[in-house]
Amino acid sequence: MEIKQYIQENEERFLNELFSLIRIPSISALPAHKDDMLACAERWRQLLLEAGADEAMVMPSERHPLVYAEKRVSPDAPTVLVYAHYDVMPAEPLELWKSQPFEPEVRDGRIWARGADDDKGQSMIQVKAFEYLVREGLLRHNVKFIFEGEEEIGSPSLNAFLKAHKELLKADVILVSDTSMLGADLPSLTTGLRGLAYWEIEVTGPNRDLHSGHFGGAVANPINVLCDLLSKVIDADGRITVPHFYDDVEEVPAAEREMIAQIPFDEKKYMEAIGVKALKGEKGYSTLERNSCRPSFDVCGIWGGYTGEGSKTVLPSKAYAKVSSRLVPHQQHEKISQLFVDYLTQQAPDYVQVKVTPLHGGEGYVCPIDHPAYQAAEKGFEKAFGKKPLAVRRGGSIPIISDFEQILGIKTILMGFGLESDAIHSPNENFSLDIFRKGIEAVVEFHQQYK
Repeated sequence: MEIKQYIQENEERFLNELFSLIRIPSISALPAHKDDMLACAERWRQLLLEAGADEAMVMPSERHPLVYAEKRVSPDAPTVLVYAHYDVMPAEPLELWKSQPFEPEVRDGRIWARGADDDKGQSMIQVKAFEYLVREGLLRHNVKFIFEGEEEIGSPSLNAFLKAHKELLKADVILVSDTSMLGADLPSLTTGLRGLAYWEIEVTGPNRDLHSGHFGGAVANPINVLCDLLSKVIDADGRITVPHFYDDVEEVPAAEREMIAQIPFDEKKYMEAIGVKALKGEKGYSTLERNSCRPSFDVCGIWGGYTGEGSKTVLPSKAYAKVSSRLVPHQQHEKISQLFVDYLTQQAPDYVQVKVTPLHGGEGYVCPIDHPAYQAAEKGFEKAFGKKPLAVRRGGSIPIISDFEQILGIKTILMGFGLESDAIHSPNENFSLDIFRKGIEAVVEFHQQYK
């Protein structure tokens, strides 16, 4: 049976199974949903067995359980490890939803619910493609699944789990559907992700808040000093001034820059969408290069002194900021983190004390486009969407992808099917039924092409 016919005949069952998962509010961030996390893991275990896995189990971690399953075809065949996550973001603010977030509805050709795309809908694409291949006798390689329940809180338990189960998770390539495409008619494969380093800064001046009339002009204001320090981190050309920051930054090859230049991008619409009159960034690079394959530095939050209603003439004792840097592949977040700590403390003037605390970070990732699994994914998209996908680097960070490479020694193919309009993490998350169907077709073709 052809895959299109299989989807058509089984779509009602596919959706019922997906909805059974969505109805479980597996919110990893909230302790009140601990039982829901286990229930969702158990439901996935059952669905993976029904789809054709030889075995499936729920495995404990430091916090929420993981689901492992496998289908063995031959010890001589390649092995694909499918990664996904079953946890979701909280649904608040609830009043902005047009329907109940954990009671899925189909409207206007879309599934509306929390997790419809991220990541229950995309995970179901992988499982249903696998089911078809098993039932039709078309699976030619081994397949393993690892579904975790902590991705939305930074996967704190996954690193230790990977180290403890390296043999169990041994594979030739990892396949992930948890990213997005440029558009419904612009299929794309994510070939790179940026890394991340994140800090909190505390600047202390006097030992207490002071009267700005009595002390202003004679005592340094920690907020003023903090703003001055942060303003010097980026120079007039948009480059980060931390010494040795660029030592490990790899220039994007000319061929890839040419591919980026071919990506359809309307800069005017981009500015209109976010309400700005001009763009600003590192000199010598396009907007798409700046927000995907070049490093950046941003102040994410800044506070101190009096911020309540009315006025209070105070010279504050302390000022704070949270700052982050997006990193590119080959920049190690721990090295960059220490460079920034050293830089800012050395820049601190004698009239204040500066404390910089690293909070978290992760490495970037690049997948070579000549990898056999990448080329198989390319053919999968081309078969399902009717056109070759664009190779696109993304500006965001998924630290677990670099963990896979560092701990398991395996490259990851980011074969995602989300759209910007899917509103993941926001009220009214949704997922196109047309994309759902095409995603299954694409993954089926990936498995048939990958050898």
